[in-house]
Amino acid sequence: MAATVTAIVCVLLSLLSSAHSVNGIKKWPGGRSTRFYDFKVQTKSVTKLCNTRDIVAINGMFPGPVVYAQEDDRIIIRVTNQSPYNATIHWHGVRQRLSCWFDGPSYVTQCPIQAGQTFTYEFTLVQQKGTLLWHAHVSWLRATVHGAIVVYPKPGVPYPFPYPYEEHIIILGEYWLRDVIQLEQAVLASGGGPPIADAYTINGHPGPNYNCSNNDVYKIDVVPGKTYLLRLINVGLNSENFFGIANHKLTIVEADAEYTKPFTTGRVMLGPGQTLNVLVTANQPIARYSMAMGPYMSAQNVPFQNITSIAYFQYLGATPNSLSLPAALPSFNDNLAVKTVMDGLKGLNTSLNVPKEIDKNLFVTIGLNVQKCSRKNPKQNCQGANGGVMAASMNNISFIRPNISLLEAHYRGINGYFTKDFPGAPLKFYDFVNGAPNNAPKNTNSMNGTRVFVLEYGTRVQLILQDTATVSTENHPIHLHGYSFYVVGYGTGNYDPDNATFNLVDPPYMNTIGVPVGGWAAIRFTADNPGAWFMHCHLEIHLSWGLSVVFIVKNGQGPLETLPHPPADYPRC
Repeated sequence: MAATVTAIVCVLLSLLSSAHSVNGIKKWPGGRSTRFYDFKVQTKSVTKLCNTRDIVAINGMFPGPVVYAQEDDRIIIRVTNQSPYNATIHWHGVRQRLSCWFDGPSYVTQCPIQAGQTFTYEFTLVQQKGTLLWHAHVSWLRATVHGAIVVYPKPGVPYPFPYPYEEHIIILGEYWLRDVIQLEQAVLASGGGPPIADAYTINGHPGPNYNCSNNDVYKIDVVPGKTYLLRLINVGLNSENFFGIANHKLTIVEADAEYTKPFTTGRVMLGPGQTLNVLVTANQPIARYSMAMGPYMSAQNVPFQNITSIAYFQYLGATPNSLSLPAALPSFNDNLAVKTVMDGLKGLNTSLNVPKEIDKNLFVTIGLNVQKCSRKNPKQNCQGANGGVMAASMNNISFIRPNISLLEAHYRGINGYFTKDFPGAPLKFYDFVNGAPNNAPKNTNSMNGTRVFVLEYGTRVQLILQDTATVSTENHPIHLHGYSFYVVGYGTGNYDPDNATFNLVDPPYMNTIGVPVGGWAAIRFTADNPGAWFMHCHLEIHLSWGLSVVFIVKNGQGPLETLPHPPADYPRC
């Protein structure tokens, strides 16, 4: 009987999730404190951009089902891989308190779920609420395997802003006509950079600016005078994006699932992995207004998709076929527009928990590299700058993933798969922004290795992330698994501790920070969650090239500070 009831609950919650995947909702969908979901990784035939092809999706949905929960809920999600590819799911922004086994990055916390296998993810949303996301974390499957996580406050706890008339999820993505797994393999084999995406998408829809897409458009019907909460999520592979609504202001009230002091702007920029909750009031004349997604490209000489994706913000009473008023987005390289929004992000109630004293100061450079060509067919396989092979690194070390779970190797004391010597500072200091060695590939090589940095439990960490001009400066969206962190400072140029200005009063609390182009960001967190935690650039090509590192946080004292045993159905390599 109990099994039957559980099965019924699974089905009801799955149907509930499907019904609200990208639609507005007016109230919290009912449920219990433990929420069950059943994810099936499947291939699905999709017709877009005058082309029909198979993609990988969850439960036949693109974007995938929404995971709904309330703060402190227990989440149980059974993932069955019915596709021919390896799969994992990462619950982006979930802090995974004592549940590192379920974090999801392939060969870091788990081996992939192979075709025909099942793995059940279990975690508790301890003191978390807001908009997060889930996505595949193997190869480039994130392009189509992704969805929203919506965590509501506890019953009776209101939003710290006026309650909206409706809420809508807005997922910004990229669409590729090629198989993304084959695409990644081809790009890495070439040694060069990736081709541009075939389209940007809003909730999976390219919009009327693309071929065969006049009717492939997402739309929100709005009531004049009402205020709407838009949950913005960027799941794109290799692009950062501006978003705006014609003639409307966006008031940011949350960033990366943490409330912010309200900040009103005409447009926002999200890097892959970032989320923003914004309030929009339908206070303009009755008409159809465009919601626009366009490129932000801060690197030099990098091709990008420059056709804007359009959705509709349509007032009730507007004629169905009326022209949409265009949204004015910044130019693709408008760094000031990005800085202006970042300057406006202030945490709502973050002053008490910011680490004021620091136990460990780390300094990590981030950037691109060009390795000297050593391949047998240079013309075909060394298409990076000046005949080299593209790479990326932190502190000039390109991360190589092991062929087993690094977390399991650490937990079981299996030697030979990683070393504990990732440097806490660059091996060489120089003018990172203006004097980087960028004579590719003569002096732009990085070292390769599976190096980790070990932190004692409870260590209060300050981490300086410094962009470098090796190859090109660029805004890098850096994501830290298992933690959120306080963004206490950022600036342009080289980090200078004597002149840097820090905000320890109301810094934003985030899990993905766009390190400014040609600049730096300072973050702080307390290492109070044992496990192996991935930190990487969320531009997928940079991750493929090695722009990542793993922090191993040791156990503390007692069961509440100790990583439990791995689950019984833990995937094997």
